[in-house]
Amino acid sequence: MIMKFFTLMCLLIISVSCHTNTTLKNNQQFVATSTVNLPFFNKPDWTPEWIDKSDRNYYKIHTIPAFSFLDQEGKIISNKTVAGKIYVTNFFFTTCRGICPKMTDNMYHLQESFKMDSNIIFLSYTVSPTIDNVDVLHKYAIEHKVNYKQWHLLTGQKELIYSIARKQYFAGDTVGYYQSGNEFLHTENFILVDKHSRIRGVYNGTLLLEMERIKEDIAILKMEE
Repeated sequence: MIMKFFTLMCLLIISVSCHTNTTLKNNQQFVATSTVNLPFFNKPDWTPEWIDKSDRNYYKIHTIPAFSFLDQEGKIISNKTVAGKIYVTNFFFTTCRGICPKMTDNMYHLQESFKMDSNIIFLSYTVSPTIDNVDVLHKYAIEHKVNYKQWHLLTGQKELIYSIARKQYFAGDTVGYYQSGNEFLHTENFILVDKHSRIRGVYNGTLLLEMERIKEDIAILKMEE
């Protein structure tokens, strides 16, 4: 009887020890993963580039230039709004029945995940600004539970939206980069921009699994200076 009790105690100690070692190992893996640097994206072909601060090209990294548009509240949203903040951007239109509803649902998922973090912003540019004026965007925002303090649905002059979409965010693909600007823009890309207005990630905005990857990458960017 005593021998059986002793054997059970030994097995219990071994089990606890293994569990502790596994937990420590998992924690170490999390720390290692969270300190991985994200690449930069400087070209419309979406080639990732890892550029160290010591590299002479570090200060030539592509950055989103100054911009100014109106959101669903009629407020001016500009590069000053996102200065020093991390943001996710995409392109949609309110009458879209294809990929846009899923993208809106997924952006809402991100909004709810970061609703307590004022340093995370979401920008959704309409690609149909002649239809999607401030009033239309306001109604759409209410219907989709958009938090106007964190998620801005943007409208403005079509040529300006299409220019920043193709030339700065590299929305669409390489072919789209060289289009004249009159061709309709329709892309499922979610684009992650860091505190210094540099592109750090591109994701399929129709996939909920990709939202998990965005959240992980945001956590990495939050640790950068």
